[in-house]
Amino acid sequence: MKLPSKYIALVVVLSLAAIFAYQAYWLVNLYHTQRQAVERNIAEALRMSDYNEIILRIDRLDRDSTSHGEVSVNAGFNNDTPYVESRTIVTEQKGDSTFINLTQQTAKDTAHMESSLHTTGDMGFLFGRKNTMQELAAYFQRGLHGGLDVLSDPDFQAYDSLLADELLRSGIRTGYRLELLRHDSTRTDTMAVGGTPGYLPSPRARSHEYAYDMHGNRLYRLTLEPLEGIVLRQMAGILAASALILLALGFSFWYLIRILLRQRTLEEMKDDFTNNMTHELKTPIAVAYAANDALLNFGADADGTKRTRYLRICQEQLARLGGLVEQILSLSMERRHNFRLHPTTFPVADILVPLVEQHKLKADKPVHISTRVTPPGLTVTADRTHLTNIVSNLIDNAIKYSIGQAHVEIDVHKEDEAFILSVRDHGIGIPKDRQAHVFDKFYRVPTGNLHPVKGYGLGLYYVKTMVERHGGTVEVESEPGRGSEFTIKLRMRNEE
Repeated sequence: MKLPSKYIALVVVLSLAAIFAYQAYWLVNLYHTQRQAVERNIAEALRMSDYNEIILRIDRLDRDSTSHGEVSVNAGFNNDTPYVESRTIVTEQKGDSTFINLTQQTAKDTAHMESSLHTTGDMGFLFGRKNTMQELAAYFQRGLHGGLDVLSDPDFQAYDSLLADELLRSGIRTGYRLELLRHDSTRTDTMAVGGTPGYLPSPRARSHEYAYDMHGNRLYRLTLEPLEGIVLRQMAGILAASALILLALGFSFWYLIRILLRQRTLEEMKDDFTNNMTHELKTPIAVAYAANDALLNFGADADGTKRTRYLRICQEQLARLGGLVEQILSLSMERRHNFRLHPTTFPVADILVPLVEQHKLKADKPVHISTRVTPPGLTVTADRTHLTNIVSNLIDNAIKYSIGQAHVEIDVHKEDEAFILSVRDHGIGIPKDRQAHVFDKFYRVPTGNLHPVKGYGLGLYYVKTMVERHGGTVEVESEPGRGSEFTIKLRMRNEE
């Protein structure tokens, strides 16, 4: 049982819609995942820049030959209570007049400065989570700040430079503003400002803060434009690939539906062809059978005039039947891979004169056919049989589609090394919107329920196919009510 094409098209459309929906769902989820990753990268860039800035300060202190210090950080449990503690010990020695003046205040050769930051309380959330090590490292880092900041203040310029490198390493390429802030109970002071030169945050810009002390009173504030642009830039490759895939799928499904619709149209045209062909084949058979029956059973053979007329009818109908079969066989041969033309060079008049006479004799209406060949002895190199059939089809159509008396004009000439043959009639013409289809297989211009001219939509298809086999083109110009003109152009071949 055949599934109607409309249901197939519906299934295809629903499938495509489902694919589009799933792709959109996947991209949205990917966007949110990527956005979260960018936010994590920003937070990690702030933390790592702070860590690297601490390392730079420690390295700088280590290179100082006149001061020696020690910073220690401890973490653990005290009576089942977790804690983080930092301790700074600075040892100063007299070395020159400058240090002597500084240390005279202590009246000692050695002074000990201690800064103790002891944090206790409910930290169960810290040690009970999966990312315990990362957060514990952050606490160590903040504890290290508590001790190290006694010796030297954070190097804001170094932190700014390190942060720029970290952002680039994370694929975040955008302008930013960086601030060093200090909170107290009443106000917030801006200690330093840096970032990308010339960058001014827009009203939609977002801030990301990183507190580097245990109580959140000292922090860096990073201001960036909305993350949507950053995320979309990072997803540009995936979005482009997804768009190409969706376009390819859309085109494939559209082409599939188009093929299905064309197949349906072709099936309808084949049905019409079968019906028309059956009628066309039955008509000459029935007429020839009736004439032959009259000769055999009703004594028509006794009258010489009737016998001749009936035999001529049989001959004409058999010739018509032979012509139908010949066209079908020609089309069948054309589809074979071993089909070959057999071109010869001959005068055009050699095929025009007998064709004109044949069509005048077999026409069922008055016919006037005029021919003009310029120059009179013009020759053409082509397959004689197929060129004869081409011209015969065009003349036959011109006569069939003429109302009353048929006036057909055939003009043959040479133009720019091309052989031009045109057949013009003054018949019913072809509507403009139908002219592009008249050369399609099985196509006939619709005329409603009226079928004044019999046919099966193969004549002009045969003409176009054979002309193209000769390396030429065929065109039509027509206007309803004023007739049609078919023009064939073949490349002239040099005779050897």
